[in-house]
Order: sequence, then structure tokens, then C-alpha cells
Amino acid sequence: MASTVNRRTALGIGTIATAGAVLGVAAPAVAAPAMAVPAGQLPGTGRSALDRVAAIYRREKLRAGGTWYSYLSVADPDETAQPAVQESAETVVEAYSVNKIAVATAVLDKVDRGMLSLTDRVEVTSSIVVAGGDGIFSLDGAYPSSVTLGHALTALLTVSDDTAVRLCGLVCPAAELNRILVAKGFPNTQVEPVANPNRFFLGTSTARETHDLLQWLVRGTLLSATSTTFLLNLLRSPIAFTDGIRRTMSSEERARIATKAGWFGNARHEAGIIFDPAGAPVLTYVMFADGQADPDNFGSTHRAVQARAVMGPRFLAAVSGLTNPAAPARRRPTYRPTNGG
Repeated sequence: MASTVNRRTALGIGTIATAGAVLGVAAPAVAAPAMAVPAGQLPGTGRSALDRVAAIYRREKLRAGGTWYSYLSVADPDETAQPAVQESAETVVEAYSVNKIAVATAVLDKVDRGMLSLTDRVEVTSSIVVAGGDGIFSLDGAYPSSVTLGHALTALLTVSDDTAVRLCGLVCPAAELNRILVAKGFPNTQVEPVANPNRFFLGTSTARETHDLLQWLVRGTLLSATSTTFLLNLLRSPIAFTDGIRRTMSSEERARIATKAGWFGNARHEAGIIFDPAGAPVLTYVMFADGQADPDNFGSTHRAVQARAVMGPRFLAAVSGLTNPAAPARRRPTYRPTNGG
């Protein structure tokens, strides 16, 4: 029988505005045309995938300005991820909603160990809902109610729901969450506890640690096979973050991207994985960016978001000749829109 968790005694984390999908945008930047690329050679020539990814990153980063903390890697035939970009990659920064991947990882670790189930229910009351933030829980106004843990994680990673962070805190308190991440090898990827043990700010990471978390996830060494598929399908879903890397892509191209963005104040972050057509990972990117000015603009016209929108199609072109036969092929469910009925 599914368990019910009561959050009536939990304290607030404030009205922190973290990452979310932006659906209506004005005057989007047009991505530069994708560049044809021969079958990739790694590494060595001026036209290698590594060199092209690095050049694309440098060009668009310079146009956007600000400060970047980044780690990007490209798969090669011997199963290692060759770094294309390492820029302040060991610096600990506020990760904002990119750390929702780490929060989900800790919760799913407890699922893998039989301590939780995705069918467990968590209670949602009006005192829990983050008003004015990202997501859907603040919109329905029909509380009290309850949802499954699987539903909460889906809201957390697709529409980047802020209330879903609180729901995760009910089943995985901050101190436990941090211990799980340390045990998995991520001492700098930590949430920030507050007075109530079931609440936390989303905390810190480094570009390198977030990159490694994504790499271990897609290799199947971070979580069970079932939890890995669940998490990656959320990050690759059509409603997952649609600005940034995926903004000017076709639906077919978007299906090859697992991504998560995070923003607050001057920060505009994004991290994810690009897959080849067979579903094998070929490019992993983490880009924490801040200081581009325009801190109140959380839309697609922000310079850092525009830069990533140009990078996305060009990254796809740069790795178009690469495959990764040694990695698990992870095809996402086929997108089948419906007209009701």
C-alpha cells in the first residue's frame, strides 16, 4: 500500500525562482546554420568533433559575455569522454535548478534501495505551494490534495516545478540527500539545508561534478536500470526545457537531447547530453553562466540563453559523424500527439 507523507509542519524555502520551461517567447534569436561535418575523428585534426565543439562554445560564449564555468566532453571509440572545454570547471558555484537532477538522483537512490516507491503519495497543502515560482502546482489552487512521488519527480524535471522540490524534501531530507550524493562521489554537489530538515535551497555544484553525474547516469552506473530510464526519459521529454540548447531544433532533434536548465538572479545555467540517432551519448555539456546583465529577463532573449540556442544545432552538427557503440543505446518513447478522444 502506498504511504502518505504529511508536510504540514514543513517550513518554506522562500520564493526562489529556479529553472522552468519558457513557452511563450518574444523575438527569438535565429540559430546560425548547422555546419556540415565529416565522420568525426577524435582527436587530432582541425575539423575533429572536439575542435569544432570547442570553437562553437568559445565563439558564442564571447558574444554573450559574462562569466562561464563549463565542462563539455565528446565520446570517443574507447568509451572515454574526451574533454572539449574545461573552463573553471572545478569552481563551486550555485547550481540552481540544474541541481534538481541531483535531488532526483538521491530520491531515486532510495527507490532503488526499496525505501521508497514511485507510487508513494505525498500530501500537497496550500502552505507547501511556492507562489509565483516555476511549475504547475501553484496554478491549480485546489488544495489539499496528494500526488504520487513519480508525479512529483516528473514535475520537478520537466517543468522544473519549485513546489516539487519541497515534495522531494518530505521523502529525502536535506542531510540525507547530501550524504547520498557524497557517497556517490559528489562532495560539491550539495543542497543547502535550512532550519526545517525537510526543506532546502538547491545548493551548489561544479561543472565537472555535474558532468560526471550525467556521464555516470547515462552509462548506467549511477542508478538502477529502471531509475536511469525513468530519469532520462523525463529530461528528454518534449516538455522538458525548450529554450537554450533545444530552442531552434526540430522535434526529432529535440528527442536526442536530455537537458535541464537553472536560473536565478544573474545566472543562466544548462546541462545535458546529446545522443546519436541510435540513442548512444556522444556529447555531454555543462554550462554555468552568469553576469550577462539583464537579470530580470528569464526569457529566450537573454544573451546566455541566446548563446546556447545557437550552440545547440551546431553541437549536433559537430558530432553528426560520431557514434558510441560501447555505450548503452537509450531510445526515448516515441512521441505521439493526440487530439483527445
